[in-house]
Amino acid sequence: MQQLTGLDASFLYLETPNSPMHISGLYIYTQETAPGGKVRFKQIIDSIASRIQRLPTLSRRLKTVPMGLDHPYWVDDGNFDPEFHIRHVALPAPGDWRQLCILISRIHARPLDRARPLWEIYVIEGLDRVEGYPKGSFAIYSKMHHAAVDGASGMEVTAAIHDLEPDAKPEIDTEVRHGEAEPSTLSLLVRAQKNTLRQPLRFISVARNTVPGFAKLFMQLRRGELERVGTVPRTRFNDAVSAHRVFTAVSLPLDEIKAIKNAVEGATVNDVAITIVGGALRRYLDAHGELPTESLVAMAPINVRDSREKGTGGNVVSAMSVQVRSDVADDRERLVQVHEGTRSAKAYANAVGAKTMTDYSQFIPSTLTAQAARLASRWHLVNQISPMYNCVITNVPGPQVPLYLAGARMLSNFGAGPAADGVALFHVITSYCGEFSVSATCCREIMDDPGFYRECLQESFDALKAATLGSAKKRAPRKKKVAAKKRTVQPKRRAASRPSTARG
Repeated sequence: MQQLTGLDASFLYLETPNSPMHISGLYIYTQETAPGGKVRFKQIIDSIASRIQRLPTLSRRLKTVPMGLDHPYWVDDGNFDPEFHIRHVALPAPGDWRQLCILISRIHARPLDRARPLWEIYVIEGLDRVEGYPKGSFAIYSKMHHAAVDGASGMEVTAAIHDLEPDAKPEIDTEVRHGEAEPSTLSLLVRAQKNTLRQPLRFISVARNTVPGFAKLFMQLRRGELERVGTVPRTRFNDAVSAHRVFTAVSLPLDEIKAIKNAVEGATVNDVAITIVGGALRRYLDAHGELPTESLVAMAPINVRDSREKGTGGNVVSAMSVQVRSDVADDRERLVQVHEGTRSAKAYANAVGAKTMTDYSQFIPSTLTAQAARLASRWHLVNQISPMYNCVITNVPGPQVPLYLAGARMLSNFGAGPAADGVALFHVITSYCGEFSVSATCCREIMDDPGFYRECLQESFDALKAATLGSAKKRAPRKKKVAAKKRTVQPKRRAASRPSTARG
């Protein structure tokens, strides 16, 4: 039995009916490399289940402490039923990208069952008309609760359930595992009381290690050596979210992303990703008549996991605030300013210490946090406070070698994250085998035209490539056929509607 850290548990406390807190991966495969050119659902179940049995992250379920007096525990579930967690669906004809995105949006909107290990996998057949992929391709869509994994540990799980060769034989695990004994209510209450008594000593220890960092940060800010991110403008993405989602993504050549990076001294691949998102947001909001004069600000998680914590699951992350420079029209200049901003943001984060966020998260009050999240969602209190961020941009690098599942070769790798009140837009940046992907998840009532946002992402990349490499003709952003109404700072809620033809 292992207790969740404060940071891991916070994703349980912050979860509401309108904001499930899981992260997801979408992987597309071709069957051409499989023996006989065909993969059966039973083969996929056997292949995945034989590996997951040995992954503690996915074989544990939650055990809550009575009255929420302490953070929950993970309890080993023993031999679980893989056919509950691994499900089989198919796209209707014709099976194109738009239909796939609509299906992913619907599955992503459903919360996970907390009575079971917190993950699900969907095998999706019928991808016969998805542009760029051979007929007969299929997809795997995985959902794992953010309390169990972060982006880096989620990628470790992805690597664990795949092979490096198409003809690799999975090791069928026939060992019978017995789950841990259910802890009694009394034992949990005793543990909670002991932890409560230890909290003051723990807080003193953490404060002793971090106060010097805060003092150093204060002095650097006073001397002008560091700069805070300025005012965060309120946009449509800072509204309360509904229970419905949209998903879209673009795939870009990784070698061109690296060439763009090299065109600006000191720039990184992450800087290029932020610049592309900044350009897309500029185009999208401008088309809706909502572009603020100040730059939008993104929250960028930072992986602070060291070698000793590899394979442990959970969340070992910090975060920094970065301006996406949506206020800069020139694409090359936007990249230059994004690079300067991320360099300052990293220095700001390092001044205190990379793991300060995880250290102080141990003192999150469980009951109070959960109740506050529910009340804030119910009363739309997010509209009464100044926004901290406009969106999330997380970069999760993937392997640059081909991966195989039951002999089928993975062709693409995308990601999806939680849309929450006040931060309704979540970007996942992934890379795999020469492909660079930018995925976006949002509330359906806030972004009812994800297909247009996908065009904005592509146009932003094309324009940045032209501005830095000069190898492509700069393309003007497409005008929407119907002029969108300008949203107010506190927009009225719209009734949920079915996906339109403009959806991604």
